[in-house]
Amino acid sequence: MKPKEIVVTSGKGGTGKTTLTSSLAAYLGNVTLCDADVDAPDLYILLKPSIKANYKFWGIDTAQVDSSKCIGCSRCFKTCRFDSITMINDKAIVDTNFCEGCAACAYVCPTNAISMVPTEQGTYYESTTNYGPMWHAQLFPGGENSGKLVQILRNRAKETALKEKIPYVIIDGPPGVACPAISSITGCDLTVAVTEPSVSALSDLKRLTEVAKRFSVPMGIVINKSDIAPKVTDLIKEECQKEGLTVIGEIPFSEDIPKAISRREIPLEETKPNIEKIWKTILHNLTSSPI
Repeated sequence: MKPKEIVVTSGKGGTGKTTLTSSLAAYLGNVTLCDADVDAPDLYILLKPSIKANYKFWGIDTAQVDSSKCIGCSRCFKTCRFDSITMINDKAIVDTNFCEGCAACAYVCPTNAISMVPTEQGTYYESTTNYGPMWHAQLFPGGENSGKLVQILRNRAKETALKEKIPYVIIDGPPGVACPAISSITGCDLTVAVTEPSVSALSDLKRLTEVAKRFSVPMGIVINKSDIAPKVTDLIKEECQKEGLTVIGEIPFSEDIPKAISRREIPLEETKPNIEKIWKTILHNLTSSPI
């Protein structure tokens, strides 16, 4: 049986998607988890995983200079558009933090002193939690190819779920609409977009729904802190209705939720009635017609 992939996303950061992801994990109790927000992972804070294994993540190829072949002509220095090459003592030196892997320097080098080599950009982990296996990662500062890393994590999570016969993969996706977000939702069974009642959040949600439609990904909406601005909540519902999107649940504001998070506790008790309703709606749409 192919496991179902449910990706929790948001148009902007700070809407509560990690809170929802962890609450769903605690409510279901036996899921495969994946933290695809590799640029700023924080699901581990609430789930407290025990690491079983770690793996190097190799990102883009970056330039490397063989100083024995470098004649100091500075063609690479003049060609680089990213200021990643400097000339020191008539030798080219590459700062891989700035190299974008375009290989223009290697192309213009008359002595073939420059080669493109894989660069370690971070680490990804296989872990266990109280709620099931988990895959997560950490990019190095300035690490590249986070979209590729997201896909690696998703593949590993699906393989684990299939091997252990776990029916659901719950993914904490990255916010926004850039490459990592696209990589997290493409081909998934359902994306749950978490928003909040603010004008900026609504604007970001609209961008996210456009991306989901472009990739034919079914989407449901959860409005977090839904009671702090009722007029904006109503506006979000109206916009969702216009776009043919379903609001699958609301979570009212409660001071107990951030207090629980500050203690590194999943706020399931504080959100359980709402989480239960959200999951029932998700389950209904996974087993019947798309949202």
